[in-house]
Amino acid sequence: MSAAVTDQGDSSSVPVGASAAATATSLQSNRSLYVGGLAEDVTPITLRAALVPFGPIKSIDVPMDYGKGTHKGFAFVEFEESEDAAEAIYNLDGSELMGRTLTVNLARAAGQVKLGSNQAVWSQDEWFQNQTGEREKAEMEEQQKRDKDDAETMKEDDAV
Repeated sequence: MSAAVTDQGDSSSVPVGASAAATATSLQSNRSLYVGGLAEDVTPITLRAALVPFGPIKSIDVPMDYGKGTHKGFAFVEFEESEDAAEAIYNLDGSELMGRTLTVNLARAAGQVKLGSNQAVWSQDEWFQNQTGEREKAEMEEQQKRDKDDAETMKEDDAV
């Protein structure tokens, strides 16, 4: 769950059953930005005030850490136009907001893991499936070898 600000500027919760396809589409549209390095004092309203000079904002999503009662230090901002998002990246990446340096770039879908990223390779099901398949294949070959050895041993015992 996270706090969200819509184009009217009111705070609300993002529905748990929100469409993953809709989220992925908006992330790939070059209108959604990741804004990292937020100070604890930054609110969605403060963030909106910092970004609105670049163009109309469709939504602001600030993920919350409910254990600490604060946000996680980053946000996702969706502009109505991709050109406005590009302007925000150009002007805000590396700038300061409330004493903290901001990282502003295009948001990516959560499932995209690149080599050298901070996400472990086994955090995706594909890695487990590959490992399980290889292990099962090796176990099957080992069993066949044991069966063959047992058959040869039985032939030798029958011959004696």
